[in-house]
Amino acid sequence: MVNATINGKPVSVPEGTTVLDAARKINVRIPTLCYNPDLPPWSACGLCIVKIMGRPRPIRACSLALEEGMNITTHDADLVQTRKTIIELILSSHPDDCLQCPRNQACELQTLAAEFGVREQPYAKRLRNLPNDRSTGSLILEPEKCVRCGRCVKVCQEMQNVWAIEFLGRGESTRIAPAGDVALADGPCIKCGQCAAHCPVGAIYENDQTKEVWNALRKGGADAMTCVVQIAPAVRVALGEEFGLAPGTVITKKIYAALRRLGFDTVFDTNFSADLTILEEGTEFVKRFSDYANGKNKSLMPLITSCCPAWVDYMEKYYTDMIPNFSTAKSPQQMMGAMIKTYWAKKAKIDPARIFSVSIMPCTAKKWENGRNADMYSSGQKDVDITLTTRELARMIKQAGIDLMNLPDEEADSPMGPYTGAGTIFGATGGVMEAAIRSAYYFITKEDLKEVAFTGVRGISGIKEARVNIKGTEVRVAVAHQMGNIATILDMVRKARDEGKEAPWHFVEVMACRGGCIGGGGQPYGATDEIRQKRMAGIYSDDEKSSYRCSHHNPFITQVYQEFLGEPNSHKAHELLHTTYQKRETYNK
Repeated sequence: MVNATINGKPVSVPEGTTVLDAARKINVRIPTLCYNPDLPPWSACGLCIVKIMGRPRPIRACSLALEEGMNITTHDADLVQTRKTIIELILSSHPDDCLQCPRNQACELQTLAAEFGVREQPYAKRLRNLPNDRSTGSLILEPEKCVRCGRCVKVCQEMQNVWAIEFLGRGESTRIAPAGDVALADGPCIKCGQCAAHCPVGAIYENDQTKEVWNALRKGGADAMTCVVQIAPAVRVALGEEFGLAPGTVITKKIYAALRRLGFDTVFDTNFSADLTILEEGTEFVKRFSDYANGKNKSLMPLITSCCPAWVDYMEKYYTDMIPNFSTAKSPQQMMGAMIKTYWAKKAKIDPARIFSVSIMPCTAKKWENGRNADMYSSGQKDVDITLTTRELARMIKQAGIDLMNLPDEEADSPMGPYTGAGTIFGATGGVMEAAIRSAYYFITKEDLKEVAFTGVRGISGIKEARVNIKGTEVRVAVAHQMGNIATILDMVRKARDEGKEAPWHFVEVMACRGGCIGGGGQPYGATDEIRQKRMAGIYSDDEKSSYRCSHHNPFITQVYQEFLGEPNSHKAHELLHTTYQKRETYNK
């Protein structure tokens, strides 16, 4: 432990704790702009300067470790004035279009300017008229608003290991740009949106498609569409944050009610198609594992999950040799889209061409997934027309004047609304694996697990490993989340393969974002590990309260197979619920 004094108050913290974190321990908030707890500090903005007795100049608190006996001042007239000057200098090269900015009232720079009483601009404006990049269709890069804090660069390069964004130029000419100064869509970007989630201002944000949805909802007469919506598992434990609720608060039934009040004709739940995914992917795993156990097709192990579109994009660019190991099962979003415009359209006697299918997702990459390849048009139409993020849905609810928290609870529509606990845990890292294990055990043994909570794959650790004993047969599994951890797993598989050895695992779950979908790039801003864990807790509480906790127990899933699909992995199931993969160039010349 290290002992010091901050603003006259004693503090004792473990060795290596920064001055910034030590101050927070005694409820002293030092302002920051470039700092984020997910990232290593790099002292870019200078707002966190503090005075240390005996040192000639202020020091940046975010990157300085507390030392024994330090006497620190975090706030005085000089420090406050210096911080205000830094904010004014940043604002001198920042647009003043707060009213049109997507981060209005959720902007860290705007908040700091208000806190420091910035009421005038003492420095001449020096805007650079940099063009926006809208090329991905998922994210918009607006470099004119960049404050050069470096968060997006560090996220993309160090957390995600994608390297799609970098700083170009030097000094005052420094700007944020796609790597190689190409269009963002032509580089390595996987559309995960973690850059947007970590940006403190409006320099990177999701492509807002609420206007298209409003247009579809208001159409009448000959142009009228049947508007159908689905909500992802992670949305229900995060949307409430936009309305003042604690992270992890489950408001599923109020979301159903709000969607109907927005004008949607039918409300389904992506948790249902998560159950469907388990039937398809679990059956696929059992077949592969059976072959493997009999000495056949050993190179097809491990099976790797395919629910995350950012991970799919990454794999198609960086690990194309792993395509044979990839599950062919579509994501739950795309399975639901295909079922809406085939099975449900037929039951409801509606022309699929007159269905407008919307998904509410925690993810910006889902916008890209809708048109990923021809398999996303398996119904003969675009299976999912528009994807909105959790943040976009929150804006629509507010625009409609809906008092979300005082709505009566409502249920989703049948038959593709009811879900099991296994479907809801898809929203957290390890959830797909746990759900798969619950049903795979049954597929292999024809018996249900006595204890369905498989905690070995839960938690926030970047890489988790576990062993499952299925009636004497050991199944080795691994779970990785946050793209930067993925290479570790896959390189171990490659190394074993190159050395002619057995792969370390039989089944691998991958999610691109830290914490899984609950920490997706389209979720409410400000996620930290503490918030991610609260959202996870909400997901698992929803599971525990479910009437059914294994996907194969969902009676509506049974109905869908009996009435339409036949059986898991059938010919029809493959036509509608499975996909193919292809090599993608890292850079399009």
